[in-house]
Amino acid sequence: MIRALTGYSTRHPWKVIALWAVLGVVLSALAPTLIARVTQHQTGDFLPRSYDSAAALHIAEEQFGVNPDATTVTVLVARSDGRALSTADQKRVEAEAAKLGQRRVIMPREDDGPQFLVPDRSQTPRIAPAMTAPDRSFELLSVQLTGNPSDKGVQGVYRAFRDAARTQFSEAGMRTGFTGGLADTVDTTDAHETAAKIGGALVMGFIVLLNVLVFRSALAALLPLLAVAMIGGVAMGTVAGAAMLAGRKLDASTPNLINVVLLGIGIDYLLFLLFRFREQLRNRPEQSAREAAEQVSGRVGTAITSAALTIVAAFATLGLATFGQFRSLGPAIAVAVLVMLLGSLTLLPALLAAAGRKMFWPSRTLRHKPSEGRAARFGALVTRRPLTMLTASVALLATLTAGLTGIRMDYGRGDSGDRTPAGATAAEISRTLPAGVSDPTSVFVNATDGDRPLTTARLDGLSHALAQVDGVGQVGRTILNKDRHAARIDLYPTADPQSQQARDLASGPIRDAVAQHTPAGTTAHVGGTAAVFADISTAVDHDLKIVFPVAAALIALILLLLLRSLLAPVALLLSVGLGFAATLGAATLLFQHGLGKPGVNFTLPLVLFLFVVALGTDYNILIADRIREEMQRPGPARTAVARAVRHTTPAIATAGLVLAGSFATLATTPGNEQIAFAMALGIMLSALVLSLVLVPALAALLGRSIWWPFHPKPTMGGHPQHQAHAPAPESDQVTAY
Repeated sequence: MIRALTGYSTRHPWKVIALWAVLGVVLSALAPTLIARVTQHQTGDFLPRSYDSAAALHIAEEQFGVNPDATTVTVLVARSDGRALSTADQKRVEAEAAKLGQRRVIMPREDDGPQFLVPDRSQTPRIAPAMTAPDRSFELLSVQLTGNPSDKGVQGVYRAFRDAARTQFSEAGMRTGFTGGLADTVDTTDAHETAAKIGGALVMGFIVLLNVLVFRSALAALLPLLAVAMIGGVAMGTVAGAAMLAGRKLDASTPNLINVVLLGIGIDYLLFLLFRFREQLRNRPEQSAREAAEQVSGRVGTAITSAALTIVAAFATLGLATFGQFRSLGPAIAVAVLVMLLGSLTLLPALLAAAGRKMFWPSRTLRHKPSEGRAARFGALVTRRPLTMLTASVALLATLTAGLTGIRMDYGRGDSGDRTPAGATAAEISRTLPAGVSDPTSVFVNATDGDRPLTTARLDGLSHALAQVDGVGQVGRTILNKDRHAARIDLYPTADPQSQQARDLASGPIRDAVAQHTPAGTTAHVGGTAAVFADISTAVDHDLKIVFPVAAALIALILLLLLRSLLAPVALLLSVGLGFAATLGAATLLFQHGLGKPGVNFTLPLVLFLFVVALGTDYNILIADRIREEMQRPGPARTAVARAVRHTTPAIATAGLVLAGSFATLATTPGNEQIAFAMALGIMLSALVLSLVLVPALAALLGRSIWWPFHPKPTMGGHPQHQAHAPAPESDQVTAY
């Protein structure tokens, strides 16, 4: 199957390139629109209905008409001179708010790009008075907009509304402030816009420069990036289309993560092909470039397929998660990786066949065999002192692992404070009102006793009990729905809604008070941001206990089938497990212990485990398979290991640097700094420490017994695929990767 795909692609390169070009243009254009339709921002929607906060969210939607796609912005309005609001001022605020509520906000459109592909987010906001400060220093307005906060169109609508409101109230002698999830997202995005562009350009420049230095060819550096970008566009459109067909929703962070993953692994796979293609052309100068491309693609295609399926298998385990954000992330990345695999077996071989030797122009490296260099000396060092190298690598990983001491999970959605205008507004509100005013914890009560309607008097006992809970600054009035079969009581905690204190309050004392004082004939559920993230904490803890062992078992099975050994898979799996622990420990050491963060991002352990273990296993597969091949040639086992390290070091080191650089681009996206650091470090440890030091050193110590119980026997002809030819000098052997 693999050779059939690569063979057809190299025999008909222009047809394959044209097909991918058409798919790339069409699906890349449709992807933003499709992604916007399948992305949701309500984290609580990812929880099963069995969780208390998810049940509360369902009542809010069904009984109170809360739009699950709505996002709320809190607007602070105060006098420009700093004086307290008078009754006339409040009437003026309400009048100006009414005018704004009747005005349709038109979504700004960019001049570039087809307009019909961009969904129109223009809308009329719903504005209502929320609360007045006790000292009458300001009044709060609640503004409801429809759409995902990560949608650029929704962000444009918010900016247009913010500017209009700021101008209108300014003309009335008022100043304004804006806070809430959407406001903070826009402020943070605007603050990081320049850094994101510069950071992305620097990383892309680094990848191009690295490829130029390795291959000494502009075409080999630029053409692959264009190919990977084309495949990535097809993959993103495919993921969005599959999500629509399956009725799945994606988290707002999923598209960025997929883009980075595809860029990294796509370039990795291409590097494996390019290194082997160059070696083939060097060793067989009489062979046509198209034949060389077909032969190389068939051989390396097997390794690429194994590497991709390892990632797919690892992320498939997320289908077992109860938390919907994980359950949608797994299939999304799996589909994207499968599309990248298809492109690696078709488009990339077609490009090699079409470009031929011109792929490496103007370099003249094809005309001579490379001399032994740093890679050969490094391989000799690892095999000459294997115990020392093994001990040093394990000591490094163990030291980083020690950072796990006292690790905590952070379920917040961002940093609070005055670093953005939205944060400054939130801080101003919290100085005179409970911090939870802009994001309350809500108790939803449902009548279960037939036709008996709810009354505020019936719920006074519950409301009074909630007011007595330590940490609840204020309790709002009881609000009944139209048929009086449901009620909502808003609580305004004194703690920041994003803090651990607020989550502990919602999941502990508040839920305890609700359980003890809910009237007979009713059920009650606690909802709101703090309650949602408290439940997510429980769901994530449950999922980690399931996904980790299942993913490890699947990867072990793949290694067992690929390497045809019992001991080698165990050694490789233990090494990547140690790499995972070291990476998570380093992230904990830096962010929690060093920078004083509340903890590490709650998604980090699971995503890091899957990526570092799956991608780290890919690199281990490359070096292990090469070691096995070299051990089938005559000579001592350590010499075979040295040759394997020599031949694979350039490909693995370059691929690791490229993939780490790709993950580093996540640092330019607000809120992804921890994931960017951990992913980049984890890939570097996997490539440079595990694959090039720890595994070869272990193989040098164990010798051919590492393949127990099936020891590869040396043959005079070397590897079976070379037995038809006379043994070539070591420098003339075709490298496997």
